[in-house]
Amino acid sequence: MPKNKEKRRSLVENIRNKLAILPGQPGCYLMKNKHDQIIYVGKAKTLKNRVRSYFTGSHDTKTQRLVSEIRDFEYIVTSSDLEALVLEQNLIKKYEPRYNILLKDDKTYPFLKITNEAHPRLITTRRVNKDGAKYFGPYPNAQAANETKKLLDRLYPLRKCRTMPDRVCLYYHIGQCLAPCEFEVTKETNQKLVMDITRFLNGGHKEVKEDITKKMFEASEAMDFERAKEYRDQVQHIEAVMEKQKMTMTDQTNRDVFGYHVDKGWMCVQVFFVRQGKLIERDVTMFPTYQDPDEDFYTFLGQFYLDDQHAKPKEIFIPKQADPEIVASFLNTKVIQPQRGQKKELVELATKNAKLALQQKFQLIERDEERTVKAVERLGQAMGIDAPYRIEAFDNSNIQGVDPVSAMVSFVDGKPDKTNYRKYKIKTVEGPDDYGSMREVVRRRYLRLLKEEQPLPDLIVIDGGKGQISAAQEVLEDELGLSIPVCGLAKDDKHRTSQLMMGDPPVIVPLKKTSEEFYLLQRIQDEVHRFAISFHRNVRKKNVFTSLLDHVDGIGEKRKRALLKEFGSLKRLKEASQEEIERVGIPSSVAKSLLDAMNEETQK
Repeated sequence: MPKNKEKRRSLVENIRNKLAILPGQPGCYLMKNKHDQIIYVGKAKTLKNRVRSYFTGSHDTKTQRLVSEIRDFEYIVTSSDLEALVLEQNLIKKYEPRYNILLKDDKTYPFLKITNEAHPRLITTRRVNKDGAKYFGPYPNAQAANETKKLLDRLYPLRKCRTMPDRVCLYYHIGQCLAPCEFEVTKETNQKLVMDITRFLNGGHKEVKEDITKKMFEASEAMDFERAKEYRDQVQHIEAVMEKQKMTMTDQTNRDVFGYHVDKGWMCVQVFFVRQGKLIERDVTMFPTYQDPDEDFYTFLGQFYLDDQHAKPKEIFIPKQADPEIVASFLNTKVIQPQRGQKKELVELATKNAKLALQQKFQLIERDEERTVKAVERLGQAMGIDAPYRIEAFDNSNIQGVDPVSAMVSFVDGKPDKTNYRKYKIKTVEGPDDYGSMREVVRRRYLRLLKEEQPLPDLIVIDGGKGQISAAQEVLEDELGLSIPVCGLAKDDKHRTSQLMMGDPPVIVPLKKTSEEFYLLQRIQDEVHRFAISFHRNVRKKNVFTSLLDHVDGIGEKRKRALLKEFGSLKRLKEASQEEIERVGIPSSVAKSLLDAMNEETQK
């Protein structure tokens, strides 16, 4: 304990000394945790004032959480506030700090694309490339994009197949393709179709509707009622897809309209997407704010248009609190701060919606925090350790020592972090040795993290009791020299989470079974058990399948993989005929031998 106090005093003194010499210039600051990992990147007009504010005065709960993790910080001085904003974006992109990541809007929207091919196609895509194609969008509502494409497919029969087939397909017979695979389609014909689609998507759908309506009346007068009905349906589709808009402006300019509101340390940003003068959709993003609201709004804008994730429109409207010159220079596009009229009302409407959305979501946010981050913090208090924001849990699975495997799940801030789930086949242990299996996987996991200099967890959860805890601690402390807290979860007679144990020797940590921290442990234990069992079943199924094939001459690894890919299970393989097996690429004589071997196996 004296060593910990001395270490803590040294850290406080180090931060105090750094704060005293902070420059009064613009720049970026990088906050680090006990693992020397960057957890937050911010920018400031005056570094001295902004960074010091984190360590003085009172803060709301979420900022206290950030500050409690800070063990060190760095800063980079820039020549201007705009330069600091650009640098901040680059640093967030490089380090992906956990307290910044919530500002990143990871939603992508579909575009309609006319491909740059001899016989072009109309497709939907979420990536915009410099490939000579024509792109229209984005469509925040994916269903609207798909409906628009279906409508255009009915009206303009461009090629549909990705690769040219050797005969006409169904699209030709229903009038949605000119079948360049079978018939000559001139370059001029394709260009006219592309121009018609371009005109339609650029606001010319009204003229198209009028033209089709005229044809409908002409067909009706000619007593061609079937053709008239087809034209009527096309008109109805245009009205349903293109004209169900929420708001219309007098001009046809594409623009994004931003409004934001801040309350209780949270920011909500609403974006209205205006395309061809119509408000077609909105985007809502909420995240905790740790800087001045304006600064976080600039950061959000940078993340919003990062790597062309959202295509920048011709104009961007921003509320009166923001600086249009900074935003215009940063995003390299036209930025307007409307002062009157309909445009101002649109910004105010976005801001009003942001305020309402934030109010409605507070209860859900607080409830989610209660189940996750706050549960993590109370769990740390009950165990007498720092809040375990990153938890890794292990579970072994085998049947009488056969096909032993282990699995690890990761939870960050009380939520599953599935990108860091791991599966392990036991390599060094024979038979049903649960302790030996636990030693192996703990050794493999953390030896790898040390070699790759990856961040370590704040807590390791073992599915088991005293023996499993001791096995994990033995590897961590004696072999790897790590002092990561380890706890075990014991189950009752009904296989439900019963007790939390930790220490050397392990003792029971008292937790109320109705508390959110106990429910968190239950979720972790259930998840790691599910993951381990699922992995074990897949391994067993594959091994049972391949073990029979090992005894058939003429079937090697390549053919085993082909059979496994085709049939997936031994049961389906046994139900297959010789002809079906041969279609996988198995010679006739080998297929017959395989069928004989399976019949012999069934008769045993």
